[in-house]
Amino acid sequence: MFLKQMQVGHMAVFAYIIGDTESGEGLVVDPGANVDDILSEAENNHIHIKYIVNTHGHADHIAGNAELKEKTQAQIIIHKDDAQMMISHHPIIMRMFQAKPSPPADITLKDGDAIELGNVKLKVIHTPGHSPGSISLYTPGYVITGDTLFVESVGSTNLIGGSWEIMFNSITKKLLTLPDETIVLPGHNTGRTLTSTIENEKRNNPFLKQLSF
Repeated sequence: MFLKQMQVGHMAVFAYIIGDTESGEGLVVDPGANVDDILSEAENNHIHIKYIVNTHGHADHIAGNAELKEKTQAQIIIHKDDAQMMISHHPIIMRMFQAKPSPPADITLKDGDAIELGNVKLKVIHTPGHSPGSISLYTPGYVITGDTLFVESVGSTNLIGGSWEIMFNSITKKLLTLPDETIVLPGHNTGRTLTSTIENEKRNNPFLKQLSF
C-alpha cells in the first residue's frame, strides 16, 4: 500500500494519498488545496486517482474537490449526512479558499461501507460530532480520523451540526476500540507530532483523561 500525508492550504489541512501499488488505483482524502502538488506526488508514484474521499463536508477539506475532479475524473465520495453541506457553502466562503464549489457526491457512504482499491480496503467508520457526516477510514495499521481525533487533541464541536457528546462517543466507542498500535492520521497538523497512535491518545490526550483504560 502507498500512503502519503501532505499538508495543504493555509489551515494546515492534511490531505492523504492512498494507493494499491499493484493495480495503481488510488484516492485522495480531503484535497483542501495544492491540487497540482497532490497530483505530482501521485504521478511520481504511479498512482491513478480513482476517488476523492472527504472525511466531512467543511470547506477547508473539500476546497480542492472541483479542480481535482476536473483533472482526474475521479468520483467524489462522502458520508450521506454531509453530502448536502459539501455543496452548500456560501460563495464568499469558497472565494476565501480560492476554490470552486464542490461538485455533488458521486457516491454516498454509511457506517460499515468499504472503499476498495485493488487489494487495499478502507473500512468506513461513521464518527459524527464534528459534523453529522464525519467519517474515519480504517485499514489494518492505520486510521484517518479527519477532524474527529487529532494528535493529543480533538476536533471542534461549535459549528452547525456539531456535538461534543456525540463526538466523545464516536472517539471512545469507535476509535479507541481499534488496536493500540493503530497509527492515527489526523485531519490537521495541530500536534507536537504529525501522527499518533491509539495507545498514545488513550494515555496522553487531555480531552480523554477522565477515561480509564
